[in-house]
Amino acid sequence: MEMGVPGLEPSRIGAEAEIKALNEGVARKYPPVEGIPELKEEMAHFVKNFVGIDVAPECCLPCVGSMQGGMAAFLLVNRLKKGRDRILFIDPGFPVQKSQLKLLGMEYDTFDAYGFRGKKLAEKIESYLKKGRTSAILYSNPNNPSWICLTEDELKDLARLSDQYDVPLIEDLAYFAMDFRKDLSHPGVPPYQASVAQYTNNWIMLISSSKAFSYAGQRIGCIVVNNELFVKEYPDLTSCFPSSKVGRALVYGALYGLSSGVAASVQYGFAALLKAANEGRYNFVADVREYGRRAKIMKAEFQAHGFQLVYDADGDLPLADGFYFTVSYPGLDGNGLLHHLLCFGISAISLGSTGSEHSEGLRACVSQITDKQLAELGGRLAQFDKTVSTILNAK
Repeated sequence: MEMGVPGLEPSRIGAEAEIKALNEGVARKYPPVEGIPELKEEMAHFVKNFVGIDVAPECCLPCVGSMQGGMAAFLLVNRLKKGRDRILFIDPGFPVQKSQLKLLGMEYDTFDAYGFRGKKLAEKIESYLKKGRTSAILYSNPNNPSWICLTEDELKDLARLSDQYDVPLIEDLAYFAMDFRKDLSHPGVPPYQASVAQYTNNWIMLISSSKAFSYAGQRIGCIVVNNELFVKEYPDLTSCFPSSKVGRALVYGALYGLSSGVAASVQYGFAALLKAANEGRYNFVADVREYGRRAKIMKAEFQAHGFQLVYDADGDLPLADGFYFTVSYPGLDGNGLLHHLLCFGISAISLGSTGSEHSEGLRACVSQITDKQLAELGGRLAQFDKTVSTILNAK
C-alpha cells in the first residue's frame, strides 16, 4: 500500500492517437514549447466542461507531469516580487514538492490543516501572509495523503486572502474529479470539480494525466493559468526571465529552461483523451471509481481489526473513499506501526513524511491492491490485531 501510482489500464484512445502521430512523422522536429494547438484547445474545453471556468487555450501549457509543472511554478512565483520567496503548503501534502524547493534553494512554510478547518483555516493562513514573505499558497484537492477536500467556504476564504495580499494560489489537481461523493463525470453539467477558480482570478492549476486518466507512464500534465494572471506584469520577473509578463516568463523562461517542451506524440495522446472526455465519449471518472470501491472495502477491514482513521471528515461530511486513506493503531507510533505491519506482509508510508502532525498514522494507497489481495487483507489484519494487542497488553 506504499505505492502511490496508478493501477488501472489506460484507455486505448491515447495510445492510438500517439501511434497515429508517430506514423505521421511528428518525431522529426521539436514540439512547440507552449504546446501543440490541439492539446491547448482541448485542455481549455476540459477546464470549461469539468471546472466550469473559461480559460484561453494560450493559458494552457503542457508539462512533463504535474511535478515539472510544480517546479516551473515555483521558479516563477518566488520571483514575482522581491522579498516574497516562500511557498506556503497546506499540509499534509506531496513530499516531493518540498524536495523540489530544497533542490532550488528555496524556502517554504507548512502547517497541518487537520486542526484548522472552517474559519480557522483562513485565520491560520493569514498569520503567514501578514509576514509579507509568502509568494504562493499550494494545496491539493483531493489531498495526498489524507484525501481531505477543501469545502466551498474554505475555497472562498482562500480566494479572498489571495486577492487581499496578491498571493497566487497553486491548485494541485492531481486527483481531478476523484471526490466520488459527487458525480463529476458529465461534461458541461454541474457539479464541477471544486476549485478556487470559481472565486478569484489569482490562480494556477496543475492538471495531471497520471491518476484521472491512468496515463502515468507518458509523463504529461498541464499548467493552466488564469487569463488575467497570464498577462499580468511583475517588473521583478525580468531579473531572471525574458519578460515581466507571467505567461511569457513561465513559457519562455521556466518551461523552456526545464525541458524545451513535452514530447510531441504524448501531447497528441493526451489531447485525444481530453477530446473524448469533452465530447462525452469517454467517462474517465467511471474508470477510476474502482479506487473508491477498493478503499471502502479496505477501510472496513482495518476498522474491524482495531484500527482508526486519522483523517476522517471534511467539516460535517465523512471523507470520500478514494485513492488514499490514513490509519493508526492505538498504542503505536507511525514507525512502530509500519514495522509491525511489514511483519504481516502489509506496507504503507508514515504520515510524518508528508507534513502531517499525526506521527502515529500511516498513508495507505489502494491502487495496487488486487481483488485476491483484498480477500487476504482481513485475515492478515486479524493476525496483526491478535499478535500486536497481546504484545502491547504485556507491556
